[in-house]
Amino acid sequence: MGNSGISKKSRLLVIAVAIAALVIAAHSVISQLSGPQVYGADSPEISVSVGGSFSVKVPDDPADGYRWIIAEPRPDPAVLKTTGGHVATSDPAPPGGGFRFLDFEALRTGRTDLRLLRCRQCGPGAADEPGARSLNFRITID
Repeated sequence: MGNSGISKKSRLLVIAVAIAALVIAAHSVISQLSGPQVYGADSPEISVSVGGSFSVKVPDDPADGYRWIIAEPRPDPAVLKTTGGHVATSDPAPPGGGFRFLDFEALRTGRTDLRLLRCRQCGPGAADEPGARSLNFRITID
C-alpha cells in the first residue's frame, strides 16, 4: 500500500465517521421496520420517549354502529399528538369485527391522560349511552 498523502489520523477519522454513519443508518432502518409499540386496554400505563410513536389497539365492529373517539378532557397537545389511525382488516372480517389502531406521537417530556370513548351518537352525554365504553390511559413521555 503506497503513501497516498493522507495521514494515519485522517484515515482513522474517516473510518470512524463511516462506521458512525452506518450505525445511524442501521438504527433508522430497524426503527422503521419494527413500527410503533402497540398498547391495548390491558396497558393503561404507557411510557414512550420524546419523538417516539405508539398505537392503541381497540376492538372495532363497524356493523354495530359504534365508533371510538378521543374524549374530553383531551390529552395535552403540547405533549401528545394524534397522527391518525387505521383498521386491521381481513377478508372475510372475523365475527364480531376486527381492530382499530389509533396512532400517536410523543412531542415533549411530560405526562398526560388519554381517554377513549366507544359511542354511537358521540355528543354531550355520550359516556352515558347504552353500550358506551371508555378506556383510560396515562401517558408518560421521557
